[in-house]
Amino acid sequence: MELWDIVLLSGAGLIAGLVNAVAGGGTFFTFSALVGAGIPPIAANATSAVAVWPGNVASAAAYRTEVMRDWRHFAWMGLISLIGGAIGAVILLLLEDAEFRQMVPWLLLLATVLFALSPKITAFFRRQAVKEEKENTVGSPVSKLVGGIIQFVVSIYGGFFGAGMGILMLASLSITEGDDFHRINAAKVVFSVLINGIAIALFIAEGIVHWPAALIVMVACIIGGYLGVVIAKRIPASYVRFFVVAVGTLLTIVFFIR
Repeated sequence: MELWDIVLLSGAGLIAGLVNAVAGGGTFFTFSALVGAGIPPIAANATSAVAVWPGNVASAAAYRTEVMRDWRHFAWMGLISLIGGAIGAVILLLLEDAEFRQMVPWLLLLATVLFALSPKITAFFRRQAVKEEKENTVGSPVSKLVGGIIQFVVSIYGGFFGAGMGILMLASLSITEGDDFHRINAAKVVFSVLINGIAIALFIAEGIVHWPAALIVMVACIIGGYLGVVIAKRIPASYVRFFVVAVGTLLTIVFFIR
C-alpha cells in the first residue's frame, strides 16, 4: 500500500470508531475507504467486517452481566443469528466482484435511508413494544415466531453487508423483548457479534481478507471508539447521525455514478 492509502484507511477507521461510539454507521467509511484503496468490493466488505468486529466484541463485553443473566433467553435468537449470518456470508462469497459492485449503490442507499429514519423507526417499534406489554403478548409463541423470522432475515442481510443491521434488529427485538431498552441493546450487540463473527470466519477461511488494511483500520477504529465516548458527552447523537446520513448520501451517489 502507498502512503496515501494508509492515511485514507487510518482516517476512515478513526471516523468509523467515532461515529459507531455515538450513533453507528461506521461501515460507510471503512467499506468506501477500502474500495478507494483499490481493494475489490467483496474483499473490502470482508475486510471492513474484520476491522470493526473487535469494537463490537468490546461492546458485548460491557453487557456481560445482562447476557450471562439471560443467556438461556437469548440462546435461540443467537442460534438464528448464527445461521442467518452464515447464509448471508455464503451468498456474498458466491457472487463475482462485478455482480456485487452493481449491488453496492443500492445497499448504501438502503443503509442511508435506515440511518435517516432510525429515530422514527426506533420510536415506532418502542410504541409497538409498549402496546404488546399492555396486551400481555410479549414473549408469546406468535411473537417469538414473528421475531425469529425477522431476526433470521436481518441476520442474512448482516452476514451479506451489514450497514444498518442494528436498526433493522430493533424490529425483531422489540417484538420478543418488549420495551426493556437495556435488554434490547444487549441482545442487539451480542447478536451483531455472532452474525459478524460467523461471517468473518467464513471470509477468513476463503482467504479474501486484506490483512494489512484490516489491521490499519482496526487500530484506528479502536482509537476512534475511545475518543467517541468523549465526543458523545459533548455532541448530540442527532448531529452525528446527520453527518453519517450526509456522507452516506454522497457515497451512494458516487457509487451509482461509477
